[in-house]
Amino acid sequence: MPPRIQTPPSAVASILRCKRTSLRSRQYATAAAIATPAAGHHQIPNIPEPIARFPPTQPPSFKPPQFRKSQLLRQYASLLRSTPLMLLFQHNNLTATEWVGVRRELTKALQKVDATLVAEGHVSQNIASGVKIQIIQTGIFGAALRVVEYFKPEAQQSGFTHSLSAAAHEAAVNQRTAHGLSPLLSGPLVVLSIPTVSPQHLKAALSILAPNQPNFPAPTRKANPGYHDLSVQAGLAKLMLLGARVEGRVFDVEGTRWVGGIPGGLDGLRGQLVNMLQSIGAGVTNTLESASKNLYFTVESRRTMLEDEEKGEAPKA
Repeated sequence: MPPRIQTPPSAVASILRCKRTSLRSRQYATAAAIATPAAGHHQIPNIPEPIARFPPTQPPSFKPPQFRKSQLLRQYASLLRSTPLMLLFQHNNLTATEWVGVRRELTKALQKVDATLVAEGHVSQNIASGVKIQIIQTGIFGAALRVVEYFKPEAQQSGFTHSLSAAAHEAAVNQRTAHGLSPLLSGPLVVLSIPTVSPQHLKAALSILAPNQPNFPAPTRKANPGYHDLSVQAGLAKLMLLGARVEGRVFDVEGTRWVGGIPGGLDGLRGQLVNMLQSIGAGVTNTLESASKNLYFTVESRRTMLEDEEKGEAPKA
């Protein structure tokens, strides 16, 4: 094996010294090129534009808007303002499999109602796609409810009238027990939101989530075998209906079932109202006619008596 070539230490030191000198010269040249402006051009400093104190996309808030709680409050407030029909349930730690089964059966029942209404000649609204069931943060939902109920943006003088503003906080902070839903906002809650007041869809939802004989019967095993799966039944056993919020009004369990049991839905309710108004009108007409007839007979009998007296005839008994 041939001997290795030995490099003298002085040669190694010379090579390293040359590399350091070359690297340093390149760094100085780059820095000089950056610092020295080009000939014939004036260097204009790059001054950033001033940042607006309150940009329109992020108005001032009572609490920092980047927090998750703040975003949840905005989400719940928007849901309360846009949803006329909302049901409250208490839940007890449903598993993911149980939630999947419950949502599946609820969607099937609501889609069946949509198909039935279309078959009866109604315009297709596809309400089932807008129905949502979700777990909520109870405390934040209560705060959003108070903001929606007691904060009136149109009465504010300032331009910042969003749900996170200081004015909204001042309007809702002292109303913790004033709302009718306040006694129900305790413990783990689930909200079922329906985008329109439809008694038919409400009845279908109650028949799945809170069945009650005889008006809200659960699907039979023959008609819907999936409803009787163990996971679905275990999930439904952990749900308890507490009440509802319909067009801003609070209903208890019995009131909620009354809304869902209106025959014919809103059309049936309108028909009942028309019949009631017609019956009231007929009663008023009959009352007025009877009063006018009695007055007419009284006047006629008095006129006949006066004519007989003028003729000198004795009045008839």
